[in-house]
Amino acid sequence: MAESSGSYSTSDLSRKSGDIIAEALRRPVTITKRNKPRLVLLNIEDYQRLIRLSARRAVSTIETMSDELFAEFESAVEAFADEDEAGRL
Repeated sequence: MAESSGSYSTSDLSRKSGDIIAEALRRPVTITKRNKPRLVLLNIEDYQRLIRLSARRAVSTIETMSDELFAEFESAVEAFADEDEAGRL
């Protein structure tokens, strides 16, 4: 049966592929080479969830912001500056 640690060597992968795949369907499995993590096997649902999360974390700049988001950003900065100025008086 598969090891309970969720970590296997590349040698294990060739000898126990069925057990490792079965475990990867339940939870992510780390594949190591020379005792260093090299790969992670995970089920398609977890992979798709990670892709969706990474898409939501896209980096933007002021130049790429929508006008609506830029206006909201500008208002927040002005409100912060007003509070800061009021606190100094």
